[in-house]
Amino acid sequence: MEYARLLNLKNEAQTKSLFLFGPRQTGKTHLLKRIFPGAPFYNLLLADVFLKLSQRPQVMREELSALEPKQCRPVIVDEIQKLPALLDEAHYLIEEKGYRFILTGSSPRKLKKGAANLLGGRARTRYLFGLVSKEIPNYSLERILNYGAIPSIYNSKEPEEELAAYVGNYLKEEVQAEGAVRKIENFSRFLQVAALTNAELVNFANVASDAAVPAKTVAEYYAILQDMLIGYLLEPYTKTRKRKAIATAKFYFFDVGVSGFLAGRRNIKPRTELFGKALEHFVFTEIKACLSYGRDPRPVYFWRSCSGYEVDFLIGDEAAIEVKATEFVSHKHLAGLRALAEDLKLKRKIVVSMDTSRRKIGDIEVVPIRDFLNELWEKGF
Repeated sequence: MEYARLLNLKNEAQTKSLFLFGPRQTGKTHLLKRIFPGAPFYNLLLADVFLKLSQRPQVMREELSALEPKQCRPVIVDEIQKLPALLDEAHYLIEEKGYRFILTGSSPRKLKKGAANLLGGRARTRYLFGLVSKEIPNYSLERILNYGAIPSIYNSKEPEEELAAYVGNYLKEEVQAEGAVRKIENFSRFLQVAALTNAELVNFANVASDAAVPAKTVAEYYAILQDMLIGYLLEPYTKTRKRKAIATAKFYFFDVGVSGFLAGRRNIKPRTELFGKALEHFVFTEIKACLSYGRDPRPVYFWRSCSGYEVDFLIGDEAAIEVKATEFVSHKHLAGLRALAEDLKLKRKIVVSMDTSRRKIGDIEVVPIRDFLNELWEKGF
């Protein structure tokens, strides 16, 4: 199925080179081939292309020199992290010849860790996420919460098998292939524990105990997951004065289906605790993608007081969002938002829920999940 992706690269690529990062199978290659059908395309996943350019990186420059300039707008290099030496060639062609490049990667880790030439600020960085609700006609919320929103998996007739292959072939084997970890069996145990504690406070000591690896190694593993775009640390908001806030971060995988599969969660149904956790995770990925695609620099936080009040998401210090899987929000669900509002002059306080209709309780908005997602992508915050 063809999805109309929301990430707009066509106009930007006319004036600027770009790095495009995103987890494997989120659709980077397909998107670029559709937007720029005639552009020179170097796919470093292909053995013959990789071999040719790894032996003589200047071949790219020589081949492009043989083309008309209008045929080289832009030049696309797919999976650039596999051959960072090509960045020197791209840098020269940008600086001296006025070429524009789109350089994609499923993992910027090697580029960052290897001190690769990052084009001296001559390229902007953009990210492609899995499918978002706005991109899927008549999306099934229950299917997303069970299988996630990676395009090939969401659309598959056998999503569980596709998830198993993704986790086995990518999350484990590619991490090992990058040389990121020494013992893949240790990393595999860690992945499962990290998935079981997804959306919870990160406690290195507890995760280390459950995964049977040192706490220092757990910290390194979480850093690898972030570097390879497999997940995100959600930092706590700590500037409240009336109620002291905790300073421990949470961790979310990039896709709710991947997290659920790793944790062994199957057949997630409404009115269950697992449904609530998955719904919160999904809302996080939607907010993260919306801010990125809209180039909104405001950070996302969560807030939890030492006394136990909590708000799931805080956009900058302006909009607070609590996610509840209940079908009828009542006053008992509003305690966290009200406690946070004592410290912050919030523009909006929202409870996202499974309610069938929109309501207001005082100045707190109760918004059904589908209404919230529609508004998120139409207006933002």
